[in-house]
Amino acid sequence: MFTNGLVLGAAMNFAGGDVVVQLVSFLLLLWAIKKFAWGPLMKMMKDREEFVANEIDNAEKSRQEAAKLLEEQRALLKEARNDAQELIDRAKQQADAQRETIIDDARKDAERIKNSALVEIEQQKEKAVATIRDQVSSLSVLIASKVIEKELNEQDQEKLIHDYIQEVGEKR
Repeated sequence: MFTNGLVLGAAMNFAGGDVVVQLVSFLLLLWAIKKFAWGPLMKMMKDREEFVANEIDNAEKSRQEAAKLLEEQRALLKEARNDAQELIDRAKQQADAQRETIIDDARKDAERIKNSALVEIEQQKEKAVATIRDQVSSLSVLIASKVIEKELNEQDQEKLIHDYIQEVGEKR
């Protein structure tokens, strides 16, 4: 059997030295690849892994910060809406108060105008009454003088005129 194996190896041209050289070359090649290619390749892969992990962390931090900013913006928007509503409510209250003031002022002005008109009416009425009294007095004197002229004789008339002149002179 052993001879059959050598015969087979000899028939195939099996060279043990070639195998050893190839094995040593292969091992040297593996060592060179490990020293010059595998280390830098693994370092590059590790750097890439760290870069991707950092990018994921940064993205997560950015997402959290964006969510935080979004909440802050929502809170500010809500506060701005509340402030705007307060301003609107305050403006409505001021408008209502101003409306009431204007209405009160208008009522006071109307009352003042009404009172002024009533006073003026009363004054005009008194003037009219005084004018009518003067006219009635004048007419009464005129009528009385006409009646007296007809009924008095000349002597009585002169006496009446004389008495009247004295009375007017005493009053002065």
